Amino acid sequence: MKIFLIEKSPSPTGNPFIFSMKPDTALLQRNRPFYIPEWTQEVQYETALVLKICKNGKYIQERFAHTYYDAITIGIDFTARDVQNDLIAHGLPWEKSKVFGRSAPVGTFLPKEQLNLPQGIHFSLKKNGETVQSGNSLDMLYNFDRIIVELSQYVTIRMGDLIFTGTPAGAGTVQMGDLLEAFIGDKMLLRVPVR
Repeated sequence: MKIFLIEKSPSPTGNPFIFSMKPDTALLQRNRPFYIPEWTQEVQYETALVLKICKNGKYIQERFAHTYYDAITIGIDFTARDVQNDLIAHGLPWEKSKVFGRSAPVGTFLPKEQLNLPQGIHFSLKKNGETVQSGNSLDMLYNFDRIIVELSQYVTIRMGDLIFTGTPAGAGTVQMGDLLEAFIGDKMLLRVPVR
């Protein structure tokens, strides 16, 4: 299983930008706690809609892209921002700030048929009961099908892979004792106590 992260900002090519990947050891499920690593002083959250790939594919055409994912949830991409900034300042790759264990919590998946995709999927994140991020799939620069088409030109996607589709404004820092709750619509699908 691979976890792909798609950048929310426009890329110079006009195509979705695949900016990082996380290993399967980054996955955090079943509302388990997230433990801040001892080697970072600044972990930030970025929430995103997450697609679950349901069959293998490469060089996928846009008219078939919708058949390659069958479920959607909400997830959190945790980043060790202080480590990332230091690596960037030294001109080094910053994967280590993204790939650490349990840095990709994902919620309960909903079959896409339960979601009205043409009407848009509203999603949000609460930190200690206060909404800190809110977005809608209709506001994304690139829709789900376009993301899958672009990704499949370079990487064979496989059943079980996850695609984080980009985060809205409002990313911020977590501390021990925080509680993150992520929603699609008014349905809470993910709860992450921070330890």
